[in-house]
Amino acid sequence: MIEKVILVDEHDNELGTMEKMEAHIKGVLHRAFSVFIFNSKGELLLQQRALDKYHSPGLWTNTCCSHPRLNETTLDAANRRLVEEMGMHSSVSKAFSFIYKSEFDNDLTEHELDHVFIGKDDTLPVINTEEVASYRYVDLDELEIEIKNDPEGFTTWFRICLPRVIEHQKNA
Repeated sequence: MIEKVILVDEHDNELGTMEKMEAHIKGVLHRAFSVFIFNSKGELLLQQRALDKYHSPGLWTNTCCSHPRLNETTLDAANRRLVEEMGMHSSVSKAFSFIYKSEFDNDLTEHELDHVFIGKDDTLPVINTEEVASYRYVDLDELEIEIKNDPEGFTTWFRICLPRVIEHQKNA
């Protein structure tokens, strides 16, 4: 099955679809989502991306992320991908959206309108090793220090949106 992404404008209006790799080669704006799961201690569940991912392999990032399919809501896609990557059925809700563009060393470009979902769950993940190399829970204060000391160990989108996630958690 050829994986496609949903092309959007800056207001998230659908403009069509494009094969995923073509969209990343051309740097076309498309819809995406990121999920952040916190445990009851307030620790964030991070995943380390699988070492053979087409971009950002081995980097630490939010609990899971991907692209919704055509005619799939971002909420349904977030729930589907949480199961596919982390083996978790968690209740998530949308917190905010943001747009970012980042070029990678392999000539691919992420240009996404990213819908951010946040949830709370104490279930331990059962990772899909084709997608995820490892996982860990981390205290947010420790995470901020870690990112400051080694920003290249984390994905671009994660570093961009984490401050807003932290702010959202403080106001929740």
